[in-house]
Amino acid sequence: MRTHTWARRAAIALTVLTVGSGGVFAAANAAPVPPNTNFAYWTAQADGEVHAIGGAPFYGSMAGASLKEVVVGMAATRSRHGYWLVARDGGIFSFGDAHFYGSMGGVHLVQGIVGIAPTPSGHGYWMVAGDGGIFSFGDAHFYGSMGGRHLTQPIVGIASTPTGRGYWMVAADGGIFSFGDARFLGSTGALHLNFPMVGMAATASGHGYWLVARDGGIFTYGDATFYGSPAGGPRWAAVTSMATTPTGHGYWMVARDNTTWRYGDAGIGVTRGIRIGIYSGPAWFAIVAA
Repeated sequence: MRTHTWARRAAIALTVLTVGSGGVFAAANAAPVPPNTNFAYWTAQADGEVHAIGGAPFYGSMAGASLKEVVVGMAATRSRHGYWLVARDGGIFSFGDAHFYGSMGGVHLVQGIVGIAPTPSGHGYWMVAGDGGIFSFGDAHFYGSMGGRHLTQPIVGIASTPTGRGYWMVAADGGIFSFGDARFLGSTGALHLNFPMVGMAATASGHGYWLVARDGGIFTYGDATFYGSPAGGPRWAAVTSMATTPTGHGYWMVARDNTTWRYGDAGIGVTRGIRIGIYSGPAWFAIVAA
């Protein structure tokens, strides 16, 4: 494990702003829909239960286990034959061919963990805390953090570059912080948002990224393509996470009740969620392509 004391505290031009948070979705703005390839995916909920969707294999979960803190993120291995769950206290739970490389469980954190990103090799991962602190394990290298620095809004997500030699963080106000070979391609940090950001995803090339807001608003930068969004339409629950398909030509969004929206080659549509599990607190869900 490699940590850094200053990382433990946990706007250049806007290239494309396809749909604003809370804005009205305009179908004409969406890219042509690629063929639906029926990709499978996993979702994870706060009590550690994992849902395998669309034929995705199930490798295990923490359902029924006693967790000190809720699960806040999920990441898949390179082979897609396993996954990690990360809890708010930095505890790591590995399943399938996902190996355990270390955790922050039992270590005092100034702010809780909010996300995880795997390295391209699948032999390591980064965790990011709400204050921007970065914790790197396995072959994940430390390239910098926002720990110990002033943030207008807390960090809510992380995405790594395809090389594994850099990463982005996104804050709730859409501010982007780039490290290593991650290029800054724009942000909403200086804009008024009706709803806060909840996550991000990088394009396969590493030359773009998507930001997603709680209402499902999608903001695209660099070579990230807009395929659609539920913003401005009916919403049954707040969006908590997004993930791209393996091709990068589509994405899913998942809400706290496990409602899932599909766009691009993920298929167009919505699957209403059903509350599952015994956890009585917020049902924060994460979503990952299988």
